[in-house]
Amino acid sequence: MTGLELALTAFAVMLGAIFLRVPIALAMGLTGFFGTWIVLGNPNAPLAQMKTLTYDTFSSYSLSIVPLFLLMGQFATKSGMSSALFEAASDWLGHRKGGVAMAAVGACAGFGAVCGSSLATASTMGQVALPEMRKRGYSDSLSTGVLAAGGTLGILIPPSVILVIYAILTEQNIVKMFIAALVPGILAAFGYILTVAIYVRIRPDAATTAERKPYMQRFRTLLRVWPVVVIFGLVMGGIAADWNWAQSGVQALFTPTEGAAVGAVATGLYGLLTGGLNWSSFKDSILSTASASAMIFFIIFGAQLFNSFLAFTQAPQQLAEWVATQGFAPLMVLMVMLIAYLIFGCVMDSLSMILLTIPIFFPIVMALDFGLTPEQAAIWFGILALIVVEVGLITPPVGMNLFIINQVARDIPISRTYAGVAPFVASDLIRVVILVAFPGITLWLVGVMF
Repeated sequence: MTGLELALTAFAVMLGAIFLRVPIALAMGLTGFFGTWIVLGNPNAPLAQMKTLTYDTFSSYSLSIVPLFLLMGQFATKSGMSSALFEAASDWLGHRKGGVAMAAVGACAGFGAVCGSSLATASTMGQVALPEMRKRGYSDSLSTGVLAAGGTLGILIPPSVILVIYAILTEQNIVKMFIAALVPGILAAFGYILTVAIYVRIRPDAATTAERKPYMQRFRTLLRVWPVVVIFGLVMGGIAADWNWAQSGVQALFTPTEGAAVGAVATGLYGLLTGGLNWSSFKDSILSTASASAMIFFIIFGAQLFNSFLAFTQAPQQLAEWVATQGFAPLMVLMVMLIAYLIFGCVMDSLSMILLTIPIFFPIVMALDFGLTPEQAAIWFGILALIVVEVGLITPPVGMNLFIINQVARDIPISRTYAGVAPFVASDLIRVVILVAFPGITLWLVGVMF
């Protein structure tokens, strides 16, 4: 059996274990462990490897950004930012047909800019916006569908833990990945708002209009969201300034990891000042961050074992060479990968999909000619992969965001959420096609800044 055949067999076994609900980290780790044993023919080899792999993996300075961004998201959830964002967006858009649903999208985008988690964004905004929409007569399908879709903006709009992991795996610059995600993230938010506008015109009974608020009240509520703008500007502005100033020899502001620490401290201080963060919620935030970080690091370690096995088989390189010599159209290969992400999204979370597939897909993408530089192709593919794995979070029947919203609204049948989220899935797919056809949309801001 060749290395490629062994790797494909191991991949199939691992997918089978995942479908049987074996924890993904364990499935990847055990497959990598026994695969390395078979490749090297020595049971002591994977044991000896684990001694150094553990330290090499978790001593990475770049990984320290993960718990810091998670803590920032926890503080944002506890501090009451979500209520202020929704109230401001509702005052400005609520008088339009479907305006409260549009406001929910805007609030999700703003909250995602300081949270960085799709599940946390969907859960938090669901508790804030869903009662308001139901009180105003919005249909159950539209109310739950727009919140499930809006939750995905928590990852699409930086900072994003998934983008950090992708950048580490592919050795790309984290700052450039964040900057590249901004325009697609904004396009996603506007796409969802446009979807709501079309939805309520096709089904006028699905939404109502609210009383138009005077401009004095609108500006008053708008001023309440200044902490979100300041924190996002401080983190992203400081990180971007670090890169630009370093290139010109000027002293840097702070690195991405330091920016995450600054964001966590600033969000925590805001929570203290507003009273949303007390000793009890602070402890809950620390424990939740520790639990989420441990889960992520366990998945990363399992992926490292599996990736090490793949390196011994040289399967990714062989597969990339085979694809390159077959004469397949690069866009066709890319579309097959994106469709695979949509399928995987039915049984995996976004982080697991990235860790599982990037070691296999990335060498293939780098071997294809898209008319881009290697760095541009890596950034472009990373953003596309991020978008498609997030679509998996709202793809029936088992999208994670759908179940999060269902937990918030237990009296609404999940079948109505499936119906309500379908137009937003269509919006996502249209956006993916546009970004595939026009890579410049993703790469424009990176080119302007760097």
